[in-house]
Amino acid sequence: MYTDSHCHLTFPELATKIDQIQLAMAQAQVTRALCICTTLEEFPQVHQLALCHDNLWASVGVHPDNEGVLEPTFNDLLNYGALSRVVAIGETGLDYYRVGERTWHDMEWQRARFRTHIRAARELKKPLVIHTRSASEDTLAVLREEGEIGDSGSAGGVFHCFTESAEVARAALDMGFYISFSGILTFKSAQNLRDVAAWIPADRLLIETDSPYLAPVPYRGKTNNPSYVPHVAKTLGDLRNCSPEQIGSLTSDNFSCLFPAVKI
Repeated sequence: MYTDSHCHLTFPELATKIDQIQLAMAQAQVTRALCICTTLEEFPQVHQLALCHDNLWASVGVHPDNEGVLEPTFNDLLNYGALSRVVAIGETGLDYYRVGERTWHDMEWQRARFRTHIRAARELKKPLVIHTRSASEDTLAVLREEGEIGDSGSAGGVFHCFTESAEVARAALDMGFYISFSGILTFKSAQNLRDVAAWIPADRLLIETDSPYLAPVPYRGKTNNPSYVPHVAKTLGDLRNCSPEQIGSLTSDNFSCLFPAVKI
């Protein structure tokens, strides 16, 4: 019934608990999850999870905030992205939150890395998983410059863990992207985000945990896992005058549309 569109099950907080997580997911009626890759070093473990569990799928990519890791080449992403059960490229994007004293020009390496992911996704015809933090204007600009305008040649994808303004959401939607909401939506301080979530078109909504981070209320501050995604659905349902189950079904259908390689 529910699909977690973004989780990190290979991170240390969760990697040794896959059996318990699978049981908790079944009890919570969370039938699928997309395991997100953040470094090439991590990819074999992410991919192996997807190969070993018929309700898990994988992405391949290098998170924009990761420095001192293997830099992905176009061919790296093509080769890994073509493997069985790899359904997305990312997470990728731009993150200037920790830029510190560096200038806009100093962050060109992030923009170049982002472009590599976009080009690989377009070549593979697989969706992008977009991360943007303190960099929404540049994120949208790079996507446009690379031809991501929502046409048949675009890779498309999802802006995950969305926390941006209504204006950014409209721009992403105009470019053909989906919008995914995490446990942040349940936080008392997130009224502006709830206002955005209330009007996103129903056929562009996704939900996620981004676990092990951002556990929703009533688990805020604890280690997150995919079995908590129904709590995001409940908040989203409250905003849209429907049940958590309806949101679960709707967002699962949307997930299948965005990631057609996922069969169940």
